[in-house]
Amino acid sequence: MSLLSIFSLAIALFVLGVTPGPGMFATISRSLASGFVSSLGVVAGIVTGDIIFLVFAILGMSAISQAMGDFFVLVKVIGGAYLIFLGVKIWISKPVPVQHSNDKKGTKYGNYLSGLVITLSNPKVILFYCGFLPTFMDLSSLSGMDFCIIAVTVSIVLSSVLMFYAYLANRARVFFSSTRSVKRLNKTAGGVMIATGVAIAATS
Repeated sequence: MSLLSIFSLAIALFVLGVTPGPGMFATISRSLASGFVSSLGVVAGIVTGDIIFLVFAILGMSAISQAMGDFFVLVKVIGGAYLIFLGVKIWISKPVPVQHSNDKKGTKYGNYLSGLVITLSNPKVILFYCGFLPTFMDLSSLSGMDFCIIAVTVSIVLSSVLMFYAYLANRARVFFSSTRSVKRLNKTAGGVMIATGVAIAATS
């Protein structure tokens, strides 16, 4: 791969990362609830999901069908249901000011798994790697070194964008100091999560 193609890929990945989606919302929500460090597990899961789709794209669409098959539909339904569950939980949660919240940070594996499942059920990510990327470069001609370069580029760009969102969300926690503001935050975040979950589960 040339420097120009790597740079172009990085720009495309940056656009993918900054575009609002389930992964971004999940990262921000975890950072708002439990702080920056706990959101890193979600980010790691999201990046892992992207690498998985990158591998599928390089192997070809037929390999994706063989590898996932009907299980892929199940993953989408599970991912959508999980987001709906999170949305309902946030919606009905008691509005406690962030500074006094005792919200558990969750386990490292739980945060990682949530990021992974959300990415595997995200149509935007699927479209990027299985639809856009093959038209952007000849995946069949990539060498092992090319794959490593792409994987490193994906990891650096996406993790940087998501960690930046997580950092901003963590800094914003200080503004949620009243019960009323937290209640509004819960309703908004919960509604977005529920709507996103329904959209993912219903997408064919």
